[in-house]
Amino acid sequence: MKSVFFLALALGAAMSVQGQSQKPQTLKSTLLECLRTTHNQKDWFVPVSVAVEGVTADQAKWQDKSGNHSIGQLTNHLAFWNAQVLAKFKDEKPPAYGGDNEETFNSFDSKTWNETVKRLDTVLTELEKLVEAADENKLKQWASTIDHVATHNAYHTGQIVYIRRLQGSWDSSKGVK
Repeated sequence: MKSVFFLALALGAAMSVQGQSQKPQTLKSTLLECLRTTHNQKDWFVPVSVAVEGVTADQAKWQDKSGNHSIGQLTNHLAFWNAQVLAKFKDEKPPAYGGDNEETFNSFDSKTWNETVKRLDTVLTELEKLVEAADENKLKQWASTIDHVATHNAYHTGQIVYIRRLQGSWDSSKGVK
């Protein structure tokens, strides 16, 4: 019984440290938090909207000497995979995919950089709205996928910030020193 008390105390302290209220979290609020903090709500880490904010087309296409993916390629990849999930959740036909994941990076065109950023924002916003409107049964079906989506988005956002640091185009006041 003592261990349950201490676990509850630790969880309460952790929630306070994170700046969250101690009201009970629901599955919906937790999933929305995962999506929003990787999209446009700054929390423990930089969301993708902040990571790509102010990036020029030239910065978006820049690659290091090792030939790693560019900011534009990573953003395009995120827009593609989030659109796949959104279509699946809406029971719609997803965007065409030939089975080669590299295509999702390499189809980036710096001439359409601004549209790529807008497309990612639109897809993430639609995904959040869909989760917001979903009933508990849908949320239970989608929970694991949403968890993976948020993790995937955070991973590639970290790469974007790292590339911006290499370029010297990152403003450390936005979250990563």
